[in-house]
Amino acid sequence: MPKLSYAKALNRALTDEMERDPDVFVLGEDIKFALNNVTTGLLDRFPDRVLETPLSEQGFTNFATGAAMAGKRPVVEYQIPFLLLLVLEQIANQANKFRLMSGGQVKVPVTYLLPGTGWRPGWGAQHSDQPYGVFAHLGVKTVIPATPADAYGLFLSAIRDDDPVVVFCPMPALGLREDVSYVDLAPIPLGVGRVRRSGADVTVLAVGHLVHDAVAVADELAGEVSVEVFDPRSLHPFDWSGLAASVERTGRLVVFDDGNRFCGVGAEVLATAAEEMRLVAPPKRVTRPDGAVVVGCAPELDLAVQPSRAQLVAAIQAVVKS
Repeated sequence: MPKLSYAKALNRALTDEMERDPDVFVLGEDIKFALNNVTTGLLDRFPDRVLETPLSEQGFTNFATGAAMAGKRPVVEYQIPFLLLLVLEQIANQANKFRLMSGGQVKVPVTYLLPGTGWRPGWGAQHSDQPYGVFAHLGVKTVIPATPADAYGLFLSAIRDDDPVVVFCPMPALGLREDVSYVDLAPIPLGVGRVRRSGADVTVLAVGHLVHDAVAVADELAGEVSVEVFDPRSLHPFDWSGLAASVERTGRLVVFDDGNRFCGVGAEVLATAAEEMRLVAPPKRVTRPDGAVVVGCAPELDLAVQPSRAQLVAAIQAVVKS
């Protein structure tokens, strides 16, 4: 089978959907140059549907809202994650509320694509955030694919959804490649998680690229602990029934999340699990620290605030022993 990279999966999904639906178009800064490889080849194939925008994120984000209300399906690409904080009002307070405010008369099918969120060495304080928890908290549909096949399927579903959807693509995942059959690539429903590795002693819920670290740790501990790895794939809607089924099998839970600890996705998952699921031991989370800021000029410090495999091993061992 051919190998599909994560970045190519995004490009393939967008290409396929633009071929299928003439209402789909893409806009953003520098997208004609395909800096993130998502729009590679699209300008030649769809010259009227690849729109280069000025450096005015609030302006073109609102433009996408209006286009969606008029019947189009815009895909907005942002080069770096902090730009979402500039347009939080446009997405969460405007686009995401119009359908309810209109009693369902107006749809706002916009996809907001972040092809490279999170930390990488030297990327800097204002480029290294993972703000997915903010959008999930505010009720905006939020997905974070871990694999190339999921990147294709979730991106496709996001474009076809009648509500705004934010697609976070973690920086460490962009270079991943996997063997796939192109004929098997298909939309993946939002809100449906997946067990990446079966186990019996403890469930590790891992978000985004940390799924691969969780599987590696589970393999490393195989002779000591049987670890099940659950990938939610969507943070809102969240697959609570899928997680509950996993926890029912294991009775223990560790969350592995690249967001900050305080008010993060990890906190919400642990709270819901404690309220609604059968746990035989107190759950734990491995996250960035409270209020973590990556500064860029101090590589050792930046690395120290990233959730690590060693921290996950320690959390798993503590939960199993408790």
